[in-house]
Amino acid sequence: MTTPLAGVRVLEVASFVAVPAAGAMLADLGAEVIKVELPPGGELYRRSKPKYAGYASTFPENPAFHMDNRGKRVLMLDITRKDCQRALLRLVDDVAIVLTNLLPKRRVRYGLNHEALLARKPEIIVAAINGYGGGGEQENWPAFDYSAYWARSGMMDTLRDAGREPSMLRPGVGDHAAASNLVCGILSALRLRDADGKGRYVETSLLQTGLYIMGADLATALVTGEPIPRHDRLEPANPLWNSYPVAEDRWLMLVMIDPNRYWPKFCAAVELPDLVDDERFADPFARTANSRELVAILDEKFAEKSLEQWKQVLDRAGLIWAPVATVQEAIEDPQVRAMGYFAAMTHAEAGAFETVGMPFRIEGESLGAYSAAPPVDRDGRAILREAGIAEAEIDKLLS
Repeated sequence: MTTPLAGVRVLEVASFVAVPAAGAMLADLGAEVIKVELPPGGELYRRSKPKYAGYASTFPENPAFHMDNRGKRVLMLDITRKDCQRALLRLVDDVAIVLTNLLPKRRVRYGLNHEALLARKPEIIVAAINGYGGGGEQENWPAFDYSAYWARSGMMDTLRDAGREPSMLRPGVGDHAAASNLVCGILSALRLRDADGKGRYVETSLLQTGLYIMGADLATALVTGEPIPRHDRLEPANPLWNSYPVAEDRWLMLVMIDPNRYWPKFCAAVELPDLVDDERFADPFARTANSRELVAILDEKFAEKSLEQWKQVLDRAGLIWAPVATVQEAIEDPQVRAMGYFAAMTHAEAGAFETVGMPFRIEGESLGAYSAAPPVDRDGRAILREAGIAEAEIDKLLS
């Protein structure tokens, strides 16, 4: 079966998460992706085992690294050396797409800036992610998604209840969002090149991605110029759009954004029928004005049953809600399993394990490149041979 990007070769000069995740998605779509890592031993992220993050597991690899580098070939090359830079450009001549997250000044230093690459090969697609965008005073500022996507975009401040301190972002959240944006841009650039034969430079940043993810709030702030009203769980504007603690120290989330439609049904389901005609809660405005009283009533009611018991009640009533699931529950979720959102992967040393699959599917097509990332010393010689580099020169490049 032909995959969407069959026959497309990609060169990836990047580390950590955002751009490698985009490379993995291109591999999922059938592209041949060649990843360049620096000696000695390849990139740091490759060597970050679970035990270094506080897990008791003795798993010998970094599962997240393999998720974001699946299906690729790997070349370890010291691109700070002039001879390796020349070899890298030989690889550029034989690919359709170059991916990088090098800071703009480093791209210039190594001859990987898009102006130079498009001058060398006018039909090439060059795609990049950095922290704050390829322009302005901060284009060369180093960044992770914790800084540029989470803190700088307003997300870290906004995603907390009133009176609560900001929380940390989980690993790779902003990076994976930016990767999806970059892939969307790359596919668009390929379509444009199909029409006119010209290459393109495609860019997104962690900050730009954060602003887009926060778009609903930012679009409103741009119009009103006012601070965003902060959610208060104990006094929400809509008590049917709120979280509640249940028995056994668990939580659930109600998401009935149209409260009028669900209010009588909800009251019947949770066995509080008298609330329907209670003048304090007779309409949405009354419920907002008296939300602290209503939340106190609901807190007491929800505490009477376990999460599993409430699941039976709320599902039977056809209400919109979700359990506040743990990660362990999410990976065993029957719907997740039924949809095949995880995929099997095999590694020479670690054996068989599961990873998170690609974030969309095309009905009738078999997509996904689920071979684990190879060791850094496996593919380099073959890749350089394919570029027409002589054996003696390869020996020097790989030394």
